[in-house]
Amino acid sequence: MKLPIVFGLLTALFWGLYGPVLADSRGDLKSPFKPYLLIGLAYLLWGIGGGVVGMLQKGDNWNFPAGGTTLGFIAGSLGAFGALTLTLAMYNGGKPYIVMPIVFGGAVTVSALVSVWKERGHTQINPLLFVGILGVVVSAALVAYCTPHAAPPGPKPAGDASKGAPPSPTKPA
Repeated sequence: MKLPIVFGLLTALFWGLYGPVLADSRGDLKSPFKPYLLIGLAYLLWGIGGGVVGMLQKGDNWNFPAGGTTLGFIAGSLGAFGALTLTLAMYNGGKPYIVMPIVFGGAVTVSALVSVWKERGHTQINPLLFVGILGVVVSAALVAYCTPHAAPPGPKPAGDASKGAPPSPTKPA
């Protein structure tokens, strides 16, 4: 197996776990933005540490031309904004089993459309690409709809007669 495929699968694993772990963190910390702060710290630690180790291993120099530096910063900002909007999706009631298929199906589609835009006039676009994009949309909807999840909590009992609790005054006994 080729290394790009292995690393691609690992990325899918990490990012696939990201949503459910983020939701659990949000619940444990009782805040949508405390996990976001910790995501930023993790990006800082792993991004800088991993970048330095990679540069040293490759023997890179420490020259950062303006164009690539700007684009690298924009790429990092897009990742951070993605994490923020994912946090906001969860904060506003989104569930990982619904939000994550939209995020990843949408990301694949946006990436393909950006490639189509960048290559326009230089190559012929296979029309099956658009069949694939439709397939991603349908697949994301099916995954979101068919993923098992707990039923919403039912109404709480008005009162427990065995403990002598009075019935709720808004409902007849």
